Amino acid sequence: MKPIVNVENLSKQYRLGTIGTGTIRDDVQRWLHRLQGKEDPFLKVGDFNDRASKGNSEYVWALKDINFAVMPGEVLGIIGKNGAGKSTLLKILSKVTGPTTGRIDFDGRIGSLLEVGTGFHPELTGRENIFLNGAILGMRKHEIRSKLDQIIDFSGCERYIDTPVKRYSSGMTIRLGFAVAAHLDPEILIVDEVLAVGDAEFQKKAIGKMQDVSRNEGRTVLFVSHNMAAVKNLCTKGLVLDKGMVSFEGKTVEAIDYYFSIQGSKGATIIEKMSTLHPGLSISDICVNGSSSDCIHISGQSASLEVSIKGFLTEPLPLCFEAVFVDENDIPFAIYNPDFSFGTLKTIPVGTFEIRKIMHLPTRMNKGRFYINFLFVEPLIQLFMAIPRGLTVECEGFVNDSGYNYSFRDGGLINLSYCAG
Repeated sequence: MKPIVNVENLSKQYRLGTIGTGTIRDDVQRWLHRLQGKEDPFLKVGDFNDRASKGNSEYVWALKDINFAVMPGEVLGIIGKNGAGKSTLLKILSKVTGPTTGRIDFDGRIGSLLEVGTGFHPELTGRENIFLNGAILGMRKHEIRSKLDQIIDFSGCERYIDTPVKRYSSGMTIRLGFAVAAHLDPEILIVDEVLAVGDAEFQKKAIGKMQDVSRNEGRTVLFVSHNMAAVKNLCTKGLVLDKGMVSFEGKTVEAIDYYFSIQGSKGATIIEKMSTLHPGLSISDICVNGSSSDCIHISGQSASLEVSIKGFLTEPLPLCFEAVFVDENDIPFAIYNPDFSFGTLKTIPVGTFEIRKIMHLPTRMNKGRFYINFLFVEPLIQLFMAIPRGLTVECEGFVNDSGYNYSFRDGGLINLSYCAG
């Protein structure tokens, strides 16, 4: 089967600061080379796309040597840190901007939703913008009219459909934009992380629609999101971008694991993952079962972890230690908070300190992997310090703790109570 999207050696370079070469003569020379299909004579070797560091070049590669292919009916999840090049890639695929080098081959019409208000004219009504978007996609008026009622119904904006779009909220604009993009029969649907603007009900509806058009109608979806649960449930394949380059391509679950690994969730000690939010508190060491490793293995009918926290305070603080258990989609399912459960929180004086806790694991823990986020808070729930995915736990069997009862709620937090005896 022939790929519906084929990307070969795709690169995009931007010049930081001013646009142009600096002289009319050089700009005309660049334009003539482009007309003749030749390489830009002023193309320089630029820095890699690392937003967190200062470079030495005035040129930067937003994308560098991107290669991948998407088959008809596939849903490709594109993930990566902020500034990795995801939105730039989608803009090139949507023909909003052109690549510096490389080529893209398409086999079908493209419908895109890249940002709030994409393709909408603010002075036109919602109904008029539906026809405008359809015309841009190459559809005839009678084709758009035949789907008009479905689009309006899906968007949930029927009451305001004859109101100018400039008076819509960002959520309403996204609702209508996605409804248009999904119903006007593009063979390739490109969706950036704009769905996060919509409410939970619409996000669920939008993901269901993307699953429907890919599985039942055989259309292709390219989906960018930081919601790993949505990527895992929707996508059949994953692509990880890092500093403008493809660092992983493969199965969705493997792509998500790799993404978390380059985020620093593996291979580092717990203390190296810490983000300081309070100047008066510093943590020098965190040990679990006597080790500073970021990964432990457990098994058996009962399991608990001994946590030792050493640090220094420059001012007296009432410290409360919490551990939040999250699954591989970073969804919390239990919390360990002994300080709130066992009486009044004590203020720790200035100087060095050590906190020791015996942390019992949740009941009915199945075989697999989960993570523990370490938090330090005060009684008013002001976050002092957080260590996201501080500990990776590989569970090899059923874990049962008779002393603690955790109440579970899908997608939400958690209550912990201690049962005496």
